[in-house]
Amino acid sequence: MAEFFQATLAFPAVLCTFLLIVCVGYWLLTLVGAIDVDEDAGDLLGALGFGGVPLTIVLTLTIVVAWFLCLVGTVLLAGTGTGVRVTLGVLVLVVAIVLALLVTRLLVTPLRKVFHSGPAASRADFIGRTCVIRTSTVATDFGQAEVHAEDGSSAVVQVRQTGKDDLRAGQTALIYDYDTDGEFFWVAPVETHLKD
Repeated sequence: MAEFFQATLAFPAVLCTFLLIVCVGYWLLTLVGAIDVDEDAGDLLGALGFGGVPLTIVLTLTIVVAWFLCLVGTVLLAGTGTGVRVTLGVLVLVVAIVLALLVTRLLVTPLRKVFHSGPAASRADFIGRTCVIRTSTVATDFGQAEVHAEDGSSAVVQVRQTGKDDLRAGQTALIYDYDTDGEFFWVAPVETHLKD
């Protein structure tokens, strides 16, 4: 165990050990709710292939991989002289960072699906869609219908009509507007037959 701690505190691993301690501290603070995970890696990192994943996750993965590679390099350099060790240590550090970035890019690719949120859904997305009436009738002050979103999910929404149309359970209606004050959709019957 003493050899392990000695290796983590030797050059070049010591640089990544310090960064790893910072990462562990950050994630402990996140775990207790003291700070939040940031949203995205940003434009620059996104252009490098790290987009769609929080920056803190990208940095943590890079630091963990670089730390491990530097630790292996430090152990392999243990028997060399000081001058050679420093020169090779710098080379190990550079190689570790480059390899860590490549490995992180591979690890981030499947994580994009986990963090992908897409554009925020809006009630306005339902306007222009058809819905199926779920209540016995729809009036100017009562009614519900089921509508399907573009992603295939469905929602039961409050609907109203302005006229005396006979909208009953099971019938199809067209959503043509949304009332923000009343938080309901305006619907009208959909013609289900063609006129000659």
